[in-house]
Amino acid sequence: MPLNSSLILGVRGRQVPAELWAQQGLRKLYLSDAGLREVPDELAELQHLRTLALDGNELMEVPEAVCDLPHLAHLYLGRNGLQGLPPSFAQLQSLRCLWIEGNFLAHFPRALLQLPELRSLQLGDNRLCRLPAALPRMAGLRGLWLYGNRFQEFPPVLLRMDHIRVLDLDRNRIASFPDLTGLAALRLLSYDHNPVRQPPRVGDEVQLVGDGAQEYMEARQERLQSLQRQEEEEEEGTEAAPVSPEDGPEDGEGEFAALTGSPEET
Repeated sequence: MPLNSSLILGVRGRQVPAELWAQQGLRKLYLSDAGLREVPDELAELQHLRTLALDGNELMEVPEAVCDLPHLAHLYLGRNGLQGLPPSFAQLQSLRCLWIEGNFLAHFPRALLQLPELRSLQLGDNRLCRLPAALPRMAGLRGLWLYGNRFQEFPPVLLRMDHIRVLDLDRNRIASFPDLTGLAALRLLSYDHNPVRQPPRVGDEVQLVGDGAQEYMEARQERLQSLQRQEEEEEEGTEAAPVSPEDGPEDGEGEFAALTGSPEET
């Protein structure tokens, strides 16, 4: 089987067919919603695997064989019965995307702090109420989904996530948000279904999703348009008028535009 192959497998009796392990060239394997309670150790023989979907099963812990897949980049573990991740999970140094939503995580898995390539982390619908102070160590993280958890306040460590672009805190218990204009890379913030009275303060490039977001963004757009018109008017006011011949250079080399104000002022 060629190295670029993928397989969506039908599983019967909650057992993975033994012939699967002979497909050692597999790069993508989908075992979603198969009722699996465990995965055989032979999974580790699929050393070329880059995408593995085990979401919607009945796994109570991450199979150890998953942690022995050195090239794994996309892993889907959502909607299982996981309460944590093993320390060996940190071996997945190629992992870029992890979906682990809909489990029973009460604590942020420490092993994730050792995954430098991770870009997208989906932790929605768990039981988290705080984040580790070492979270900024995950400098590659661009998208973080924390909806449906148990945060009662905005995690202050998020203010130090300078490179985060997408942040989803929908369906928590956060009553107020700090000023988020310092998150220069942020482009999308979802804060819907939190007991906030007004939209969070964010940069002008950020798309908001939540109660009052539409009105906030419309007012922001009007403000930005007003500023743009003001700048255009100021530029028009500083345009030079042509110099009359009698005021021009005596040597007749041509006419010049006179700038209003000194170079320092312009």
